[in-house]
Amino acid sequence: MQDKIRILIVEDDMIIAANISLQLSTLGYEVIGVVARGEEAIVFAEKNAPDILLLDINLKGKIDGIQTASAIQQIRNTPIIYLTANADEATFAKAKKTKPKAFITKPFNKLNLHRTVELVADQLNREQPLDQTSFSELNVMDDRIFIRHNGQMQKLLFDNIHYIVADRNYCCLKTNSGSFVLSYPLKTLQERLPASNFIRVHRSYIVNIMKLDSIADDHLVINKKSVPLSKSYKTTLFNRIQTI
Repeated sequence: MQDKIRILIVEDDMIIAANISLQLSTLGYEVIGVVARGEEAIVFAEKNAPDILLLDINLKGKIDGIQTASAIQQIRNTPIIYLTANADEATFAKAKKTKPKAFITKPFNKLNLHRTVELVADQLNREQPLDQTSFSELNVMDDRIFIRHNGQMQKLLFDNIHYIVADRNYCCLKTNSGSFVLSYPLKTLQERLPASNFIRVHRSYIVNIMKLDSIADDHLVINKKSVPLSKSYKTTLFNRIQTI
C-alpha cells in the first residue's frame, strides 16, 4: 500500500476498540482515531477526513451509529463499515439507508475483520473520487467561483469563503453555508484564487484575509474557528495585512 488507508474507529467498548485498532495496525492500516461517542466522531471526521469509518451501530450517548453515519455523510462521502451485535431486520433496513459498504456482525474474528476491510479498501483504491471536478468545470470569475456540487454548478462568492483546508489530494472550502469538498490539491486552488483575497498561512490552510477576526502567535481566528499559522508564512501574512 503506497498510501495507508486511514480508518476511524467509533466503538464505545474500549476493549473491543483497542483490539480492532491493534489488528488493523498490524494489517498495515492507519488508525487515525478511536472515539466512543457519535458526537465526537462527527467532529473528528470533519477535521481529519478518514478514508473508512468503522462504526458500531449501538453507540451509547445521544445519537446512535446510524445517526452518526448520516451526520458525517452530510460533511463528506466516507465509506462506512458497520459493527453490530444486533442483526434484526428493522436495524438492518434503517442502516441500509446510509448505504454502508459492509456489515460486520459481533463477535467477529481477525480474518472476518481483515477480509471485510480489505475488500472495502480495495474498492476505495479503484474508485474515482466522488467529488472529482475537471479543471474546465472549475470556473473562477472576478468575485466568485463556480464548483460542481450535488450534480450541478454552484456559485460561491469569494466573500463567503472563510478558509480552505487541505486533506491530501482534496480541499475543503469552509463557507457561510457549510463545507464543500473538491478533488484538488491546495496548491492548485491557490493558483486559481485571487491573491488579493486568499493567502497561504500553513502548508494545509489558505485563508480569506478579509475574514480574519484576530491573529495570535501561532494561529488565526475566523468566525470563531482557529486556523494554524506557520512561522514560514507569518511574514507574508503581515506584509499583506499592512497593505490593506
